[in-house]
Amino acid sequence: MMVIPAVDLRGGRCVRLRQGRPEAETVFSDDPLAVARAWAQQGAPRLHVVDLDGAFAGTPKQLGLIEEIARGIPVPVEAGGGLRSLEAVETLLASGARWAMLGTRAALDPSFLEEACRRFAGRIIVAVDASDGRVAVDGWTQRLDIPAVDLARRAAQAGAAEILYTDIARDGTETGPNLSSTAAVAAAAGLPLLASGGVGSLEDLRRLAGIPGVIGAVVGRALYTGAVDLKQALVELAGC
Repeated sequence: MMVIPAVDLRGGRCVRLRQGRPEAETVFSDDPLAVARAWAQQGAPRLHVVDLDGAFAGTPKQLGLIEEIARGIPVPVEAGGGLRSLEAVETLLASGARWAMLGTRAALDPSFLEEACRRFAGRIIVAVDASDGRVAVDGWTQRLDIPAVDLARRAAQAGAAEILYTDIARDGTETGPNLSSTAAVAAAAGLPLLASGGVGSLEDLRRLAGIPGVIGAVVGRALYTGAVDLKQALVELAGC
């Protein structure tokens, strides 16, 4: 199972939010590119880069910085935040990102999701962000009456490459991932799944690795605080 460091961008800095709340921000670096290079040097198999400004605004705001990161490190990048049009997806992928992560528009507009998966085959990751089992959109500020498992199934039918499942209540807390919900979404999708939210220890990663369909875990705060050591985690999970 992959361990994928998260590099969240806000105002040009590398930050972490707690449960997606902008007022609960911790700044970890003023140089996101240096952070990305450090994770790559430690052996990260890919990086997870999110334009938080774009997610809240509904349109990409950090494309220049994402391009610097994608072209400045030797590992592939999955990136997202505010991708609400096919043109925005195309621009992001042209900037060097290997995959585009779609959340809000994918949840609200099935035809958009289908067209994105068709046009950019193999390069679309659908972000299933959930609060109490229901999909949340618009930078996690609005909750829809759509079960997370239903969006996962829709993503699979549309031809998405992977699912990114985040339990919002656990995100940035280091209290442990929601294993049962992660397993349910993975089973519903039948696609490779990246788990996100709550990882706080190597044991959390081992438990995620035991869920069928989970191919990776996106880890943020626990890597930045040192609760999880990336090199050790990669060694521990190499056979999972």
